[in-house]
Amino acid sequence: MSSKFQRSPSQMLGGSVGLAASVNSTSPSNRPRKQVKRCCRNFVTFMCTQVGVGALIVFYAIFGALAFMHIEREYVDKTALQVLELRQNCSQRLWNITEEHNIIDKPIWVNETNAVLQDYQAEIARIIKNGYVGRSPAQIWSFPAALMFCLSVITMIGYGNMVPRTPWGKGFTVIYATFGIPLYILYFLNMGRVLARSFKFLYRSMHDCTEDRSYDARLEALEHGSLGALTLRKKIIVPSTACLWVIIFYVLTGTIMFANWEKWSFLNSFYFCMTSLCKIGFGDFVPGASLTTAADVDAATQKLREDIAADPNELSELQRITDQHSKLAINFIYMLLGMGLVAMCRNLMREEVRVKLKEMKEDTKLCVEDTRLRFVGCCGDPRELYDPDYDY
Repeated sequence: MSSKFQRSPSQMLGGSVGLAASVNSTSPSNRPRKQVKRCCRNFVTFMCTQVGVGALIVFYAIFGALAFMHIEREYVDKTALQVLELRQNCSQRLWNITEEHNIIDKPIWVNETNAVLQDYQAEIARIIKNGYVGRSPAQIWSFPAALMFCLSVITMIGYGNMVPRTPWGKGFTVIYATFGIPLYILYFLNMGRVLARSFKFLYRSMHDCTEDRSYDARLEALEHGSLGALTLRKKIIVPSTACLWVIIFYVLTGTIMFANWEKWSFLNSFYFCMTSLCKIGFGDFVPGASLTTAADVDAATQKLREDIAADPNELSELQRITDQHSKLAINFIYMLLGMGLVAMCRNLMREEVRVKLKEMKEDTKLCVEDTRLRFVGCCGDPRELYDPDYDY
């Protein structure tokens, strides 16, 4: 009887080894590692949510803007010196022609000056096609412009109004787009899903409030014993017209906003909103390009010192509207939210299309069945239409 409850030495040794292993697995040295793993897992889970993806894409755009500013401002643009030299040579040639012919030989003077101006115009046009915009890299790559450039890269709009010119900038653009485009796609899908659910909830609530529940309908439901059917909410599909009205209202809001802030006409502002939300992005109108920065103020100050005929009111106006980062932040949020609304409309319209296709499929089956019965009734044996079990 006692031997049944006795353990062998090997069993006791194995039990002690298992106990030691369990103690070692929960030792204090492994607890920080588990806590780090748990924190990393929670962080990754949070970043995959809607709030996390939205915050991540904002920080990713700000990081890219700062990086591009640091890289591209190191670029030494020699085109400005070339343009200045062309301007001086053109002025000197015109002066020499004037000294040589004066006003006595006016036709010769006009022909030669026209030739000089045409050569100057052709050279300037060639330089502008190569990317010269009359501004230094510090003026071009301001924070507002760099932020809009990053947004155009990750959203695949590609305005094209400004491009990196340094080898490091081009390489960083490739790496930035490689990680930014999948991040934007994740944001597009998540934000579209969240906005679609929210808009569907609002539409369903408005539909329930405006639904006509008459007394006769309730009485009829009580007579047929289908009271539970009244409490059962039927599936409501958001129509495409509601989605279109939301997009139109959003575009009109952006039209008024950009027209006031960027000093565009209403037509140009509406044109920009539509082309941007449709991801066309021609690049002729880009928000943030007209915002004045400290580099623009320094250039205007230098011009005022060198040119006596310069208007001093221009410098005061530039200083008054310098660094309008709050407007740019609203522009940035407008573009991101607009992409989310486009994704929302895509999800809602896709659901409506599925329902319409299902209804069309059922209607097609009914139509085919009805056509078959009519064909049998017209061309087949009339006795087939009667029930053979019917007793005359």
